[in-house]
Amino acid sequence: MISRLLFGPFRPGIEAQRPVLYRIAYAWCHEAALADDLVQEALSKAWTQRAQLRDEAALKAWLVAIMNRCWMDHLRKRRDFDDVEDWQDELVSGADSPEVSCERERLVSCVRAAVARLPLAQRQVLTLVDLEEFGYAEVASILDIPVGTVMSRLSRARANLKNLLDAAMLQPAAKPQLRRVK
Repeated sequence: MISRLLFGPFRPGIEAQRPVLYRIAYAWCHEAALADDLVQEALSKAWTQRAQLRDEAALKAWLVAIMNRCWMDHLRKRRDFDDVEDWQDELVSGADSPEVSCERERLVSCVRAAVARLPLAQRQVLTLVDLEEFGYAEVASILDIPVGTVMSRLSRARANLKNLLDAAMLQPAAKPQLRRVK
C-alpha cells in the first residue's frame, strides 16, 4: 500500500510490460543477455522519465519507444548491424508425439531463422506489428519514422519472409539413416 502511495500505478504498469519488452528485444537482437540488458535499461530510463508519460493508455508504446532508442544506441556503439545467430527454443508438450514435436521445432526454427535474416528495419516493424499487434501509427511513433515508411517496410518484410520461408520449406529435412542390425 505504501509503495502505491509513493510510486502510484506506474511501477506495476511498467513491471507488467517487462515480458512484452523482452520478447521484442529478443526478436530484435537474438541474444538473451542483450535482450535483458535492453529491457533493464529501458525500464530504468522509463522510471527516471516517468513524468513525461502523459497518457497511461500509451504506456506500452512509450516503453517500446524508449527501448528502441536504447537499441539504436547499442547499435551505434557496436557498429555491427549483421550479428545474427540461429537459436533454438525448447518446446515441451506432453500430448504431442516426437514426430509432431520435431516438425513443430523445425518449423519454429525455420521461421525464426527467416526473421533473423531480415534487415533490421524490416525485422523491427514486423515484430511490432505482427507479433506485438501495435498499430501503424504507434510503430511510427516508437521508431520515429513516418507511417508510410512503416507500411512499406512491413510490406517488404512480409514479402521477404514469404520468399525465405518458401525457399526453406522446399529443402527436404534431413532424414535419419537407419541401418539393420542383426
